Amino acid sequence: MSANSESHTRAYSLAQEHYAAMGVDTEAAMAKLATIPISLHCWQGDDVGGFENTGEGLSGGIAVTGNYPGRARTPDELRADLDMALSLIPGKHRLNLHAFYGEFGGKKVGRDEITPEHFSNWIAWAKANGMGMDFNPTCFAHPKAADGFTLSHADQGIRDFWVEHCVRSREISAVMGRELGSPCVMNVWVPDGYKDTPVDRVSPRQRLAESLDRVFAKAQDPAHMLDAVECKLFGIGSESYVVGSHEFYMGYAVKNQKLLCLDAGHFHPTETIADKLGSALMFVPEILLHVSRGVRWDSDHVVTLDDALQSISSALVRDDLLSRTHIGLDFFDASINRIAAWTIGTRNTLKSLLIALLEPAALKEAEASGDLTTRLALMEELKGMPWGAVWDQYCEKQGVPVGTAWLAETKRYEIAVLNKRA
Repeated sequence: MSANSESHTRAYSLAQEHYAAMGVDTEAAMAKLATIPISLHCWQGDDVGGFENTGEGLSGGIAVTGNYPGRARTPDELRADLDMALSLIPGKHRLNLHAFYGEFGGKKVGRDEITPEHFSNWIAWAKANGMGMDFNPTCFAHPKAADGFTLSHADQGIRDFWVEHCVRSREISAVMGRELGSPCVMNVWVPDGYKDTPVDRVSPRQRLAESLDRVFAKAQDPAHMLDAVECKLFGIGSESYVVGSHEFYMGYAVKNQKLLCLDAGHFHPTETIADKLGSALMFVPEILLHVSRGVRWDSDHVVTLDDALQSISSALVRDDLLSRTHIGLDFFDASINRIAAWTIGTRNTLKSLLIALLEPAALKEAEASGDLTTRLALMEELKGMPWGAVWDQYCEKQGVPVGTAWLAETKRYEIAVLNKRA
């Protein structure tokens, strides 16, 4: 055992005693954390570029800034980078893939023509890693999305194109779920909206609802795939009106019993989604949670261990919502090492969950008995508890670098691999 390992063990032993005094079993908390998968978003690794090679730039309110060297240029490079990130993150996780990351053999394949075969290498990679997969139709960065409308477009032909793309994406998702033995969550997000104030706010929403009904018309086995719909407050190019608002999708999800996707960056900058989780789950079967961080707008910054993230994790644990919540990441930063971005964001998400899992039952007991003084005192006392030592122990147990040791691994990979990419 190394000196560092001995130091971590001693620190954990003391932390374990501190938590035991509050009635918390740290071993049970770590065991529970190990059962929670996070779905890593493939698009952090290549700046939301995809592999269609159509020459289309980003659209739909998506903007990636920065030019850090080493962006993945091929599916093999992206998978290698994901392998590296996963080696630095404790636990067993998932991959979240967008449709334009298919492998098309250099051929131009319409998005209304994609098939499971275009994703066979991704499925094989996930199977080899013992991972599940999630999926998304790509309703942006395409000539038929150039004016900012897709499933709610006034042109029936354009709506038909995007409906077919989403229908095929559901079929691909079902294959992924069946092949990997874990339900694939397919999330529908469209960028539809107006930059300036519209006159007719209802017709686009009627068209969107009709298109969604067509997308979901064919029943899929929930053991293989689950449907989710995602709202947004505003985006670049849709500042004044978004067709798929929170109210629209909340109503649609409740009516049709679909998963509701709540993205932490898709609401007002001063609004937290923590309180929405339990409320929504009273009326929808499950939640798809996108962990992100907006800075003044939906800017998809790398997730940090801030109050907003901690409030989300606390809500999931305190209200016993984990079994009905699918957690994924959604950010992209090209100004820093992309593997580090994955690692920082995922590790922070897991840290926030661990902190929540280390809360004592006495918190709820105090509230239930009306002892709000004890509730507040305990909540404040927990802020100083040595959760970091438990996190280090968890990383040791999972066989990944402890503390900042992962950063050295990332730097070595950068020198050996990323810097050699043109």
